[in-house]
Amino acid sequence: MKRIIISVIFLLVGLGANAQEIALIPKPVKAVKQSSAFSLNQQTQITANKEALKIAAYLQTELLKYQGIALRNADKASTNYIDLQIKPDAKQAVDAYQLAITANKIEIKAAYTQGLFAGVNSLLQLVRQQKAINNQILIPSWSIEDQPLYAWRGLMLDESRHFFGKEKVKQILDWMAFYKLNKFHWHLTDQPGWRIEIKKYPKLTLVGGLGTFTDSLAKPQYYTQEEIKEIVSYAAERFIDVIPEIDMPGHATAANKAYPEFSGGGSPKYPEFTFNPGKESTYQYLTNILKEVDALFPSQMIHIGADEVHFGNQHWNKDAAVQALMKARNFKDLPAVEAYFVKRMADSIKSLNNEVLAWDEIVSGNLPAEKTTVFWWRHDKPEILRQALAKGFKVVLCPRLPLYFDFVQDSAHVVGRKWAGKFVPVQSVYDFPTKEITDLPNASSLIRGIQANIWTEVIVDEQQLDFKLFPRIAALAEAAWTKAEAKDVVEFNGRLKKHFELYTDDGLYFFNPFNTKASPELLTPAQRKGLLPDHEAQTAQEKGIIK
Repeated sequence: MKRIIISVIFLLVGLGANAQEIALIPKPVKAVKQSSAFSLNQQTQITANKEALKIAAYLQTELLKYQGIALRNADKASTNYIDLQIKPDAKQAVDAYQLAITANKIEIKAAYTQGLFAGVNSLLQLVRQQKAINNQILIPSWSIEDQPLYAWRGLMLDESRHFFGKEKVKQILDWMAFYKLNKFHWHLTDQPGWRIEIKKYPKLTLVGGLGTFTDSLAKPQYYTQEEIKEIVSYAAERFIDVIPEIDMPGHATAANKAYPEFSGGGSPKYPEFTFNPGKESTYQYLTNILKEVDALFPSQMIHIGADEVHFGNQHWNKDAAVQALMKARNFKDLPAVEAYFVKRMADSIKSLNNEVLAWDEIVSGNLPAEKTTVFWWRHDKPEILRQALAKGFKVVLCPRLPLYFDFVQDSAHVVGRKWAGKFVPVQSVYDFPTKEITDLPNASSLIRGIQANIWTEVIVDEQQLDFKLFPRIAALAEAAWTKAEAKDVVEFNGRLKKHFELYTDDGLYFFNPFNTKASPELLTPAQRKGLLPDHEAQTAQEKGIIK
């Protein structure tokens, strides 16, 4: 007993010294520190109403995984317990929550399950930053009220160019949940590879899944439909929507290798780049694909790409089917053909009760604004953002600068992109969106949120993926959650440094912007020899050739 009392005294002394330094990312709307502390230990119980039971189970799993503490369930508890409660309130935001930590209990309340889950992850952040002593963890007492700035807090991963597999995707989903990100945009098809099984068209993966951006002879790599279901279910447990992207009518090279009868050809630089908009069979083929995609993804959102088509649609000028379509429809140019294709495929998506998502090129087309979300990616074309908002499109902000995480994050880095010498350091992510964007007409009502995109031309393995993602994912989370007037980059940096130990514990190789020598850029042997693209990709980016 004497030993336990002495341990508690030392814990309280240590708590008083560093409690103010405990770091939550993203920063909550309101957090008031109290003078007491809660002791989390093997005798701690957890209570929850019926609607909160699944989230209670998630909390138990995470505490056992990271802290080795197994919470006991209880119908009622009088002291040393965690209480999770869903209390419906139509006036509250979906992701809003209240977290109160006192000496005797921790109480997390929300009107919706999404908010309760956000509150649980705030608690997990507080817990994981404390060390267990004599099988207990002292958690400083806080009173927190919180809700996000944006409903869409997203991350996109390109697995067409390089494939990482379901365990890596699950790890990314874990960190998204930890930082309250809730939209996982999955770029599954493009020129280098087709990565999603379509049972009606098996050659899409067996042939189209061959190769990567840097190795055309790599064995087929793709997700089976069972693996897709597993990942979607895993994400749903973390209240993350998974949004598939099936790129069309451009970026279709991998699909056209498998089924050349639907190819619209390409250009000398981008051969077999497009689907054929002049063949009626193309629309049935793609609709059949989308039907299987729809069945796999309950988010009821499908992203169709629809970008950069002009890079490889030159063959349309001499393709008999396309020319017949132009004559029959009185289309004057290829953009009109492209708009026709996109409209027809958007109609197919809507017939499947899905929302249409696409890159910002579709702003110039004829899709109905009220049923379409535009992803503004061309930072050098702010007029496109203004047009999208003026036309009434819902918008997700994901401009190359500062939300493309394949860009280098330090001037000394060589593998990754730059734009006219500019790159994407942590602070540029944190400072987004700027007042120039948020003050645009209709911005407050039409901007759904923000998203970072990880294109993988130059990211060839998991360590390079981690290095590009961490710690920028933390800055992304705060940019999406916290209002501009509450942000403070100096304070954020102080909180961020405390998360580096968590990255190390999870086996991540991350960039430390405060000590660059401690985390040098990792290069593969091929990259050291200059055999894999780095500044070549950068140059292409500056010319607007690739995303």
